[in-house]
Amino acid sequence: MSATETTRRRLHPAWIVAAVAFLALVGAAGFRAAPGVLMVPLQQEFGWSTTVLSAAVSINLVLFGLTAPFAAALMERFGIRAVTATALVMIGAGSALTVLVTQSWQILLTWGLLIGLGTGSMALVFAATIANTWFSKSRGLVIGILTAGSAAGQLVFLPFIAMLAQDPGWRQASLLIAAGALAVVPLVLKFLKNSPADVGALPYGETAPEGGTAASPAPDSGPALETGRSSNAAVRALQVLKRASKVRTFWALVAGFAICGATTNGLIGTHFIPSAHDHGMPQTTAAGLLAVVGIFDILGTIASGWLTDRYNPKILLAVYYQFRGIGLLVLPLLLSATVQPSMIVFVVIYGLDWVATVPPTAAICRKTFGTDGSVVFGWVFAAHQLGAAAAALGAGAIRDATGQYTYAWFGAAAMCTIAAVISATIRKDAGAKEPVPVGAA
Repeated sequence: MSATETTRRRLHPAWIVAAVAFLALVGAAGFRAAPGVLMVPLQQEFGWSTTVLSAAVSINLVLFGLTAPFAAALMERFGIRAVTATALVMIGAGSALTVLVTQSWQILLTWGLLIGLGTGSMALVFAATIANTWFSKSRGLVIGILTAGSAAGQLVFLPFIAMLAQDPGWRQASLLIAAGALAVVPLVLKFLKNSPADVGALPYGETAPEGGTAASPAPDSGPALETGRSSNAAVRALQVLKRASKVRTFWALVAGFAICGATTNGLIGTHFIPSAHDHGMPQTTAAGLLAVVGIFDILGTIASGWLTDRYNPKILLAVYYQFRGIGLLVLPLLLSATVQPSMIVFVVIYGLDWVATVPPTAAICRKTFGTDGSVVFGWVFAAHQLGAAAAALGAGAIRDATGQYTYAWFGAAAMCTIAAVISATIRKDAGAKEPVPVGAA
Protein backbone atom coordinates (compact mmCIF):
# COMPACT_ATOMS: atom_id res chain seq x y z
CA MET A 1 0.00 0.00 0.00
CA SER A 2 1.39 3.39 -1.00
CA ALA A 3 1.89 6.29 1.40
CA THR A 4 -0.90 8.16 -0.39
CA GLU A 5 -3.35 5.33 0.14
CA THR A 6 -2.35 5.09 3.79
CA THR A 7 -2.98 8.78 4.27
CA ARG A 8 -6.39 8.48 2.68
CA ARG A 9 -7.36 5.63 4.97
CA ARG A 10 -6.13 7.35 8.12
CA LEU A 11 -8.76 9.04 10.27
CA HIS A 12 -8.98 12.67 9.28
CA PRO A 13 -8.00 15.00 12.18
CA ALA A 14 -11.29 16.83 11.76
CA TRP A 15 -13.09 13.86 13.31
CA ILE A 16 -10.75 13.89 16.32
CA VAL A 17 -11.48 17.58 16.82
CA ALA A 18 -15.20 16.90 16.46
CA ALA A 19 -15.01 14.11 19.06
CA VAL A 20 -13.28 16.38 21.60
CA ALA A 21 -15.75 19.16 20.81
CA PHE A 22 -18.58 16.71 21.49
CA LEU A 23 -17.11 15.87 24.91
CA ALA A 24 -16.63 19.57 25.68
CA LEU A 25 -20.30 20.21 24.91
CA VAL A 26 -21.29 17.28 27.14
CA GLY A 27 -19.22 18.73 29.98
CA ALA A 28 -20.66 22.21 29.51
CA ALA A 29 -24.25 20.95 29.37
CA GLY A 30 -24.51 19.92 33.01
CA PHE A 31 -26.00 23.23 34.11
CA ARG A 32 -28.71 23.03 31.45
CA ALA A 33 -30.19 20.15 33.43
CA ALA A 34 -29.85 21.88 36.79
CA PRO A 35 -32.34 24.77 37.20
CA GLY A 36 -35.49 22.69 36.83
CA VAL A 37 -34.19 20.12 39.32
CA LEU A 38 -32.67 22.53 41.85
CA MET A 39 -35.46 25.10 41.86
CA VAL A 40 -37.68 23.25 44.34
CA PRO A 41 -34.85 22.40 46.82
CA LEU A 42 -33.66 26.02 46.79
CA GLN A 43 -37.19 27.25 47.41
CA GLN A 44 -37.58 24.84 50.30
CA GLU A 45 -34.28 25.88 51.94
CA PHE A 46 -34.31 29.64 51.36
CA GLY A 47 -37.98 30.43 50.72
CA TRP A 48 -37.22 32.20 47.44
CA SER A 49 -40.09 32.63 44.98
CA THR A 50 -40.31 31.01 41.56
CA THR A 51 -39.94 34.47 40.02
CA VAL A 52 -36.62 35.11 41.83
CA LEU A 53 -35.10 31.82 40.70
CA SER A 54 -36.52 32.30 37.21
CA ALA A 55 -34.76 35.69 37.13
CA ALA A 56 -31.42 33.96 37.81
CA VAL A 57 -32.08 31.57 34.94
CA SER A 58 -33.12 34.49 32.73
CA ILE A 59 -29.87 36.36 33.40
CA ASN A 60 -28.00 33.18 32.54
CA LEU A 61 -29.90 32.77 29.29
CA VAL A 62 -29.49 36.43 28.29
CA LEU A 63 -25.73 36.29 28.81
CA PHE A 64 -25.67 32.84 27.24
CA GLY A 65 -27.14 34.41 24.11
CA LEU A 66 -25.42 37.79 23.99
CA THR A 67 -21.99 36.23 24.55
CA ALA A 68 -22.39 33.88 21.59
CA PRO A 69 -21.64 36.20 18.64
CA PHE A 70 -18.65 37.71 20.43
CA ALA A 71 -17.45 34.21 21.31
CA ALA A 72 -17.56 33.25 17.64
CA ALA A 73 -15.41 36.28 16.82
CA LEU A 74 -13.09 35.52 19.76
CA MET A 75 -12.60 32.00 18.42
CA GLU A 76 -11.51 33.52 15.12
CA ARG A 77 -9.17 35.92 16.92
CA PHE A 78 -7.65 33.81 19.72
CA GLY A 79 -8.45 30.27 18.66
CA ILE A 80 -11.12 27.73 19.40
CA ARG A 81 -9.04 25.96 22.06
CA ALA A 82 -8.32 28.97 24.29
CA VAL A 83 -11.92 30.23 24.26
CA THR A 84 -13.35 26.77 24.94
CA ALA A 85 -11.01 26.01 27.85
CA THR A 86 -11.75 29.40 29.44
CA ALA A 87 -15.49 28.86 29.05
CA LEU A 88 -15.36 25.46 30.75
CA VAL A 89 -13.40 26.92 33.68
CA MET A 90 -16.02 29.66 34.10
CA ILE A 91 -18.85 27.11 34.11
CA GLY A 92 -17.00 25.01 36.68
CA ALA A 93 -16.29 28.03 38.89
CA GLY A 94 -19.87 29.26 38.75
CA SER A 95 -21.27 25.85 39.65
CA ALA A 96 -18.80 25.30 42.49
CA LEU A 97 -19.37 28.75 44.02
CA THR A 98 -23.13 28.15 44.04
CA VAL A 99 -22.72 25.95 47.13
CA LEU A 100 -21.73 29.07 49.11
CA VAL A 101 -24.82 31.19 48.35
CA THR A 102 -27.02 32.40 51.19
CA GLN A 103 -28.77 35.39 49.55
CA SER A 104 -30.86 35.53 46.39
CA TRP A 105 -28.57 38.12 44.73
CA GLN A 106 -25.68 35.66 45.00
CA ILE A 107 -27.49 33.08 42.88
CA LEU A 108 -27.83 35.81 40.25
CA LEU A 109 -24.03 36.04 40.12
CA THR A 110 -23.27 32.31 40.02
CA TRP A 111 -26.15 30.91 37.97
CA GLY A 112 -26.49 34.14 36.02
CA LEU A 113 -23.17 35.90 35.41
CA LEU A 114 -20.43 33.26 35.59
CA ILE A 115 -22.26 30.30 34.11
CA GLY A 116 -24.06 32.52 31.58
CA LEU A 117 -20.78 33.87 30.20
CA GLY A 118 -19.21 30.41 30.19
CA THR A 119 -22.03 28.58 28.46
CA GLY A 120 -22.49 31.46 26.02
CA SER A 121 -18.90 31.02 24.84
CA MET A 122 -19.70 27.50 23.68
CA ALA A 123 -23.05 25.91 22.96
CA LEU A 124 -24.44 26.02 19.44
CA VAL A 125 -22.07 28.70 18.13
CA PHE A 126 -19.17 26.46 19.10
CA ALA A 127 -20.70 23.61 17.09
CA ALA A 128 -21.18 25.82 14.03
CA THR A 129 -17.60 27.15 14.27
CA ILE A 130 -16.12 23.64 14.45
CA ALA A 131 -18.20 22.49 11.47
CA ASN A 132 -17.42 25.53 9.33
CA THR A 133 -13.69 25.51 10.17
CA TRP A 134 -12.93 21.79 9.91
CA PHE A 135 -15.45 20.42 7.40
CA SER A 136 -16.19 21.18 3.77
CA LYS A 137 -18.75 18.41 3.44
CA SER A 138 -21.19 16.76 5.87
CA ARG A 139 -21.43 20.05 7.76
CA GLY A 140 -25.11 19.55 8.54
CA LEU A 141 -24.43 16.12 9.97
CA VAL A 142 -21.51 17.40 12.06
CA ILE A 143 -23.54 20.29 13.47
CA GLY A 144 -26.29 17.80 14.28
CA ILE A 145 -23.87 15.50 16.10
CA LEU A 146 -22.23 18.33 18.04
CA THR A 147 -25.54 19.90 18.95
CA ALA A 148 -26.56 16.49 20.24
CA GLY A 149 -23.59 16.77 22.62
CA SER A 150 -25.56 19.26 24.68
CA ALA A 151 -28.47 16.83 24.77
CA ALA A 152 -26.11 14.05 25.77
CA GLY A 153 -24.86 16.24 28.62
CA GLN A 154 -28.41 16.67 29.81
CA LEU A 155 -28.92 12.91 29.56
CA VAL A 156 -25.72 12.14 31.48
CA PHE A 157 -26.15 14.69 34.27
CA LEU A 158 -29.88 15.01 34.83
CA PRO A 159 -30.62 11.70 36.63
CA PHE A 160 -27.62 12.13 38.93
CA ILE A 161 -28.45 15.78 39.65
CA ALA A 162 -32.01 14.76 40.54
CA MET A 163 -30.83 11.99 42.88
CA LEU A 164 -28.19 14.15 44.56
CA ALA A 165 -30.67 17.02 44.99
CA GLN A 166 -32.86 14.71 47.05
CA ASP A 167 -30.08 13.05 49.06
CA PRO A 168 -27.59 14.35 50.15
CA GLY A 169 -28.66 17.72 48.72
CA TRP A 170 -28.50 20.35 45.98
CA ARG A 171 -24.95 21.46 46.89
CA GLN A 172 -23.51 18.08 45.91
CA ALA A 173 -25.44 18.32 42.64
CA SER A 174 -23.80 21.69 41.95
CA LEU A 175 -20.35 20.22 42.60
CA LEU A 176 -21.09 17.42 40.13
CA ILE A 177 -21.81 20.00 37.43
CA ALA A 178 -18.53 21.78 38.22
CA ALA A 179 -16.57 18.52 38.05
CA GLY A 180 -18.13 17.64 34.70
CA ALA A 181 -17.08 20.93 33.12
CA LEU A 182 -13.54 20.96 34.53
CA ALA A 183 -12.83 17.31 33.64
CA VAL A 184 -12.91 18.12 29.91
CA VAL A 185 -10.40 20.99 30.06
CA PRO A 186 -7.25 18.81 29.73
CA LEU A 187 -8.67 17.10 26.62
CA VAL A 188 -9.49 20.46 25.09
CA LEU A 189 -5.99 21.82 25.71
CA LYS A 190 -4.32 18.76 24.19
CA PHE A 191 -6.52 17.74 21.26
CA LEU A 192 -8.77 20.64 20.22
CA LYS A 193 -6.74 22.21 17.44
CA ASN A 194 -7.74 25.62 16.12
CA SER A 195 -7.72 24.94 12.39
CA PRO A 196 -6.71 22.30 9.82
CA ALA A 197 -3.57 24.34 9.05
CA ASP A 198 -2.32 23.61 12.58
CA VAL A 199 -1.91 19.95 11.65
CA GLY A 200 -0.98 20.45 8.00
CA ALA A 201 -4.33 19.29 6.69
CA LEU A 202 -7.24 20.56 4.65
CA PRO A 203 -10.80 20.64 5.93
CA TYR A 204 -12.54 17.29 5.70
CA GLY A 205 -13.97 16.79 2.22
CA GLU A 206 -11.73 19.38 0.58
CA THR A 207 -9.07 18.23 -1.87
CA ALA A 208 -5.81 19.93 -2.71
CA PRO A 209 -5.41 21.42 -6.20
CA GLU A 210 -3.82 19.15 -8.81
CA GLY A 211 -0.18 18.72 -7.84
CA GLY A 212 -0.74 20.62 -4.59
CA THR A 213 -0.33 19.52 -1.00
CA ALA A 214 -2.14 19.92 2.24
CA ALA A 215 -1.80 23.15 4.12
CA SER A 216 1.46 23.77 5.88
CA PRO A 217 1.32 23.64 9.66
CA ALA A 218 0.73 27.01 11.27
CA PRO A 219 1.86 28.15 14.71
CA ASP A 220 -0.61 26.70 17.20
CA SER A 221 -1.49 30.01 18.78
CA GLY A 222 -4.75 30.68 17.02
CA PRO A 223 -6.27 30.80 13.56
CA ALA A 224 -5.07 33.39 11.14
CA LEU A 225 -7.59 36.08 10.34
CA GLU A 226 -8.73 36.52 6.77
CA THR A 227 -7.52 39.60 4.97
CA GLY A 228 -9.72 42.59 5.64
CA ARG A 229 -11.17 41.34 8.91
CA SER A 230 -10.85 43.31 12.11
CA SER A 231 -8.48 41.92 14.72
CA ASN A 232 -10.86 43.15 17.42
CA ALA A 233 -13.43 40.44 18.17
CA ALA A 234 -16.06 42.85 19.46
CA VAL A 235 -15.73 45.12 16.42
CA ARG A 236 -15.89 42.10 14.12
CA ALA A 237 -19.07 40.82 15.76
CA LEU A 238 -20.74 44.24 15.55
CA GLN A 239 -19.69 44.74 11.93
CA VAL A 240 -21.24 41.40 11.03
CA LEU A 241 -24.45 42.35 12.86
CA LYS A 242 -24.61 45.63 10.94
CA ARG A 243 -24.35 43.81 7.60
CA ALA A 244 -26.71 40.99 8.58
CA SER A 245 -29.38 43.38 9.87
CA LYS A 246 -29.88 44.63 6.29
CA VAL A 247 -30.90 41.15 5.12
CA ARG A 248 -34.51 40.03 5.54
CA THR A 249 -33.54 36.41 6.07
CA PHE A 250 -31.58 37.36 9.18
CA TRP A 251 -34.68 38.76 10.87
CA ALA A 252 -36.74 35.71 9.90
CA LEU A 253 -34.15 33.46 11.52
CA VAL A 254 -33.96 35.73 14.59
CA ALA A 255 -37.73 35.60 15.10
CA GLY A 256 -37.93 31.84 14.63
CA PHE A 257 -34.98 31.09 16.87
CA ALA A 258 -36.26 33.40 19.63
CA ILE A 259 -39.41 31.28 19.71
CA CYS A 260 -37.27 28.13 19.57
CA GLY A 261 -35.41 29.21 22.70
CA ALA A 262 -38.60 30.23 24.47
CA THR A 263 -40.15 26.79 23.93
CA THR A 264 -37.07 24.71 24.83
CA ASN A 265 -34.52 26.09 27.33
CA GLY A 266 -36.82 28.80 28.65
CA LEU A 267 -40.05 26.88 29.17
CA ILE A 268 -39.59 23.10 29.14
CA GLY A 269 -35.98 23.11 30.33
CA THR A 270 -36.69 25.42 33.26
CA HIS A 271 -40.30 24.75 34.20
CA PHE A 272 -41.28 21.23 33.12
CA ILE A 273 -40.10 19.62 36.38
CA PRO A 274 -41.72 22.24 38.68
CA SER A 275 -44.93 22.00 36.62
CA ALA A 276 -44.97 18.21 36.88
CA HIS A 277 -44.32 18.58 40.62
CA ASP A 278 -47.41 20.83 40.84
CA HIS A 279 -49.44 17.91 39.48
CA GLY A 280 -48.10 15.52 42.12
CA MET A 281 -45.39 13.85 40.06
CA PRO A 282 -42.20 13.03 42.02
CA GLN A 283 -39.28 15.23 41.05
CA THR A 284 -37.05 12.28 40.14
CA THR A 285 -39.75 10.91 37.84
CA ALA A 286 -40.13 14.26 36.07
CA ALA A 287 -36.34 14.50 35.77
CA GLY A 288 -36.31 11.04 34.22
CA LEU A 289 -38.82 12.18 31.60
CA LEU A 290 -36.64 15.19 30.79
CA ALA A 291 -33.66 12.86 30.44
CA VAL A 292 -35.65 10.81 27.92
CA VAL A 293 -36.19 14.05 26.01
CA GLY A 294 -32.39 14.25 25.92
CA ILE A 295 -32.10 10.73 24.49
CA PHE A 296 -34.44 11.45 21.62
CA ASP A 297 -32.93 14.91 21.17
CA ILE A 298 -29.68 13.18 20.20
CA LEU A 299 -31.44 11.06 17.59
CA GLY A 300 -33.56 13.93 16.30
CA THR A 301 -30.71 16.40 15.96
CA ILE A 302 -28.42 13.98 14.14
CA ALA A 303 -31.29 13.02 11.83
CA SER A 304 -32.01 16.71 11.24
CA GLY A 305 -28.39 17.28 10.28
CA TRP A 306 -28.62 14.43 7.75
CA LEU A 307 -31.87 15.85 6.36
CA THR A 308 -30.39 19.36 6.15
CA ASP A 309 -27.66 18.10 3.84
CA ARG A 310 -30.40 16.84 1.48
CA TYR A 311 -33.58 18.93 1.76
CA ASN A 312 -34.70 22.56 1.85
CA PRO A 313 -33.85 23.81 5.37
CA LYS A 314 -36.68 26.37 5.52
CA ILE A 315 -39.28 23.61 5.00
CA LEU A 316 -37.64 21.52 7.71
CA LEU A 317 -37.84 24.48 10.10
CA ALA A 318 -41.53 25.04 9.39
CA VAL A 319 -42.33 21.38 10.06
CA TYR A 320 -40.27 21.27 13.26
CA TYR A 321 -41.90 24.37 14.74
CA GLN A 322 -45.43 23.26 13.92
CA PHE A 323 -44.98 19.82 15.50
CA ARG A 324 -43.56 21.47 18.61
CA GLY A 325 -46.57 23.76 18.84
CA ILE A 326 -48.96 20.81 18.70
CA GLY A 327 -47.06 19.12 21.53
CA LEU A 328 -47.20 22.20 23.75
CA LEU A 329 -50.91 22.63 23.08
CA VAL A 330 -51.76 19.20 24.51
CA LEU A 331 -49.18 19.16 27.32
CA PRO A 332 -51.51 20.59 30.03
CA LEU A 333 -53.85 17.65 29.40
CA LEU A 334 -51.03 15.12 29.86
CA LEU A 335 -49.52 16.24 33.18
CA SER A 336 -50.57 14.12 36.15
CA ALA A 337 -49.15 12.42 39.24
CA THR A 338 -48.27 9.31 37.23
CA VAL A 339 -46.66 8.77 33.84
CA GLN A 340 -49.31 7.84 31.27
CA PRO A 341 -48.57 6.43 27.78
CA SER A 342 -49.65 9.74 26.24
CA MET A 343 -46.90 11.51 28.21
CA ILE A 344 -44.32 9.07 26.83
CA VAL A 345 -45.51 9.90 23.31
CA PHE A 346 -45.13 13.62 24.07
CA VAL A 347 -41.62 13.14 25.48
CA VAL A 348 -40.48 11.17 22.43
CA ILE A 349 -41.89 13.65 19.89
CA TYR A 350 -40.67 16.70 21.80
CA GLY A 351 -37.25 15.14 22.21
CA LEU A 352 -36.90 14.47 18.48
CA ASP A 353 -37.84 18.11 17.85
CA TRP A 354 -35.91 19.73 20.74
CA VAL A 355 -33.01 21.33 18.83
CA ALA A 356 -33.61 19.77 15.43
CA THR A 357 -33.94 23.41 14.33
CA VAL A 358 -30.20 24.03 14.73
CA PRO A 359 -28.74 22.32 11.60
CA PRO A 360 -31.17 23.96 9.13
CA THR A 361 -30.78 27.37 10.81
CA ALA A 362 -26.98 27.13 10.71
CA ALA A 363 -27.14 25.99 7.08
CA ILE A 364 -29.23 29.03 6.08
CA CYS A 365 -26.77 31.32 7.91
CA ARG A 366 -23.82 29.75 6.10
CA LYS A 367 -25.51 29.90 2.69
CA THR A 368 -26.76 33.46 3.10
CA PHE A 369 -23.73 35.06 4.75
CA GLY A 370 -20.80 32.95 3.58
CA THR A 371 -17.68 33.41 5.69
CA ASP A 372 -19.64 35.53 8.15
CA GLY A 373 -21.99 32.60 8.76
CA SER A 374 -20.65 31.49 12.14
CA VAL A 375 -20.78 34.97 13.65
CA VAL A 376 -24.23 35.60 12.16
CA PHE A 377 -25.37 32.33 13.69
CA GLY A 378 -24.02 33.67 16.97
CA TRP A 379 -26.39 36.64 16.72
CA VAL A 380 -29.29 34.39 15.75
CA PHE A 381 -28.46 32.22 18.74
CA ALA A 382 -28.45 35.35 20.91
CA ALA A 383 -32.10 35.79 19.92
CA HIS A 384 -32.68 32.14 20.86
CA GLN A 385 -31.45 32.80 24.38
CA LEU A 386 -33.25 36.12 24.75
CA GLY A 387 -36.45 34.29 23.88
CA ALA A 388 -35.55 31.61 26.39
CA ALA A 389 -34.88 34.21 29.10
CA ALA A 390 -38.21 35.93 28.49
CA ALA A 391 -40.06 32.61 28.63
CA ALA A 392 -38.25 31.46 31.79
CA LEU A 393 -39.11 34.68 33.61
CA GLY A 394 -42.60 35.00 32.15
CA ALA A 395 -43.59 31.42 32.96
CA GLY A 396 -42.36 31.86 36.53
CA ALA A 397 -44.45 35.01 36.91
CA ILE A 398 -47.50 33.22 35.45
CA ARG A 399 -47.02 30.39 37.93
CA ASP A 400 -46.82 32.80 40.88
CA ALA A 401 -49.84 34.78 39.67
CA THR A 402 -52.20 31.93 38.71
CA GLY A 403 -50.84 28.94 40.62
CA GLN A 404 -50.28 26.96 37.42
CA TYR A 405 -48.42 26.99 34.09
CA THR A 406 -51.34 26.38 31.71
CA TYR A 407 -51.35 29.82 30.08
CA ALA A 408 -47.60 29.56 29.51
CA TRP A 409 -48.00 26.28 27.59
CA PHE A 410 -50.82 27.64 25.43
CA GLY A 411 -48.96 30.86 24.67
CA ALA A 412 -45.86 28.93 23.61
CA ALA A 413 -47.95 26.73 21.30
CA ALA A 414 -49.27 29.82 19.53
CA MET A 415 -45.75 31.21 19.13
CA CYS A 416 -44.60 27.98 17.48
CA THR A 417 -47.25 28.37 14.79
CA ILE A 418 -45.97 31.90 14.14
CA ALA A 419 -42.40 30.54 13.85
CA ALA A 420 -43.56 27.89 11.37
CA VAL A 421 -45.17 30.52 9.13
CA ILE A 422 -42.13 32.81 9.30
CA SER A 423 -39.77 29.95 8.42
CA ALA A 424 -41.88 28.75 5.49
CA THR A 425 -41.82 32.24 3.95
CA ILE A 426 -38.02 32.68 3.96
CA ARG A 427 -37.13 33.57 0.38
CA LYS A 428 -35.59 30.70 -1.55
CA ASP A 429 -32.98 32.89 -3.25
CA ALA A 430 -31.89 34.61 -0.01
CA GLY A 431 -28.60 32.74 0.01
CA ALA A 432 -27.38 34.00 -3.35
CA LYS A 433 -25.52 37.02 -1.96
CA GLU A 434 -22.00 37.06 -0.61
CA PRO A 435 -21.25 39.12 2.51
CA VAL A 436 -20.23 42.71 1.96
CA PRO A 437 -16.49 43.29 2.56
CA VAL A 438 -15.69 44.81 5.94
CA GLY A 439 -14.41 48.02 4.44
CA ALA A 440 -17.69 48.60 2.61
CA ALA A 441 -19.89 48.27 5.70
